[in-house]
Amino acid sequence: MNPVPAELVARATVSYDAVQAVGETVYWIEGRADGDVLVRWTAADGRQDVLPEGFHVVSHVHEYGGGAYLATERDVWFCDADDQRVYHVRDHRHPIPVTPVPASPGALRYADLRLLPGTNNLVSVRERHEETLVHNELVILPGDGSAEPTVIASGDDFYMSPEPSPDGRQLTWVSWNAPRMPWDGARLWLADFRPDGTLTGTRLVAGGDDESVCQPRWSGDGTLYFVSDRSGWWNLYAWRDDHIEPVITGEFEVAAAPWEFGYRTYEIQDSQITAIIQQGPSHSLVTRRLDGDLERRALPYTSIKPYLATAGRNIAFIGSSPMRLPTVVLAEPDGSVHELTSADVTLDLASLVRPEPFTFGTRDGGEAHGLYYPPLGGSDRPPPLLVRAHPGPTANWPLRLDLHAQYFTSRGFAVADVDYRGSTGYGRAYRLELRRRWGVVDATDCADAARHLVSAGRADPGRMAIWGASAGGYTVLRALASTDVFATGIARSAVVDPGSWGRAAPKFQAHHAELLRAELSGEPEAAIQRLLLLVHGDEDHVTPLNQVRAFAQQLGPGARLVIVTGVDHTLRESANIHHVLCVELQHVRDIC
Repeated sequence: MNPVPAELVARATVSYDAVQAVGETVYWIEGRADGDVLVRWTAADGRQDVLPEGFHVVSHVHEYGGGAYLATERDVWFCDADDQRVYHVRDHRHPIPVTPVPASPGALRYADLRLLPGTNNLVSVRERHEETLVHNELVILPGDGSAEPTVIASGDDFYMSPEPSPDGRQLTWVSWNAPRMPWDGARLWLADFRPDGTLTGTRLVAGGDDESVCQPRWSGDGTLYFVSDRSGWWNLYAWRDDHIEPVITGEFEVAAAPWEFGYRTYEIQDSQITAIIQQGPSHSLVTRRLDGDLERRALPYTSIKPYLATAGRNIAFIGSSPMRLPTVVLAEPDGSVHELTSADVTLDLASLVRPEPFTFGTRDGGEAHGLYYPPLGGSDRPPPLLVRAHPGPTANWPLRLDLHAQYFTSRGFAVADVDYRGSTGYGRAYRLELRRRWGVVDATDCADAARHLVSAGRADPGRMAIWGASAGGYTVLRALASTDVFATGIARSAVVDPGSWGRAAPKFQAHHAELLRAELSGEPEAAIQRLLLLVHGDEDHVTPLNQVRAFAQQLGPGARLVIVTGVDHTLRESANIHHVLCVELQHVRDIC
């Protein structure tokens, strides 16, 4: 049983996202160290890069992007990472831009590309940047670039998921307005196309300020499906003859918080519907039969990303588990699976530990959840503990192989991933428990999780640290400032002050903190009496470096700021990951 090498963690950087399928051909985006590459798989030819070298597929709408390409039988349209224009490829030829050159680089951005049936026109979300103003809207654009895009819907702050009906006569889409995020409250609209391509007769199908709707899809017979949390859980519904009918319902989620465009967590296949359902940290694949019964598929995966695609009679998705890295999977109706990708690293399974779900009581009488990773090989005495607060904060820790956690457990640390109140996967009420209390309940839940593990003999109370990234970094600061549980903290790409962060954040998140943050007395740095490690990229556009640098200076010698050059909000390059891992390990070893 050898420690997981930092080199191995650093090399395992390839990610998979945005699965689509055309017939039996499967597409996905492969995140590599040099950029996001569009990949195609066929049974005859295996995996192939779709675009010439140097073309990377990324949308910067909302900064988080997603929905950056559309594949059809002969064509591919994609958003180019460098200039954010939409490009067209037919029959493997060189990509041709089909959207105008913006006044400045990145001033016109596109996402959620959809082909209008019976035409060569696309409908998409467009984001226009004009000096300090950002406008979001829906546009129609010719797929060959023969004319300028035409705006067909505008006025709301944000748009997502334009979906033409199968006959091309109607369009449905989702929109919402600040300060709400799409998981707080959004609306599903339906309108008719006029002959000139404009919309008329716009009406509300579902949603509102206190109902989150997402992922509208049409079936071949013209039924409109969508996900709504009107029951308290993101469940699947159908809209027929002006009536809404439940389709897949229960105390589970059939959607993920829509941080990005392009999520598809259910697929309609003739007489049945296949969907990803989430319960806490775990995902399953279920099929709804004609009689309404749900059949859970037996699969070796406990985490499934929010992308499903129908490939012939099969379902394509991205699956992982606590003992295997994410892979693109093709699941057949008989239950057999074929993994279309392979890990770029060799894992020593004897060096890995399985996380254990746990539930604990909170100091105010509530309940929260987490995953506990015991130290490799056990220990004669309670081990040091690293508590991790997930980013978001509207997110959760999935039950899949996490090499960052395994890096620490293989060196004698226990790790606890806390799904504090406000996390996803536990229903709307749990998700809303962070409203007006960000910086309070997330911080105390992390501390209470640590105390729970101490009481169970699974952590040493004198050797506990807390780690978090982005919004989770703010949880680290608040836990150090408001509790006496942790000896130190590590904050990557941290939000250090929700107010100043909201004023500098991209439009999508600029109002996120308004509904979440608690009213706190005093500045958090004044109360932090523990050593703090801050790790930040010098090109971070989500949490600007100048805010973190000022915070570190105010904190004084108790804070150490490590600046990683050439890095934005996420570490991607192997050398940077290796460096930061070693710095983090040395920091907690020196103190714990």
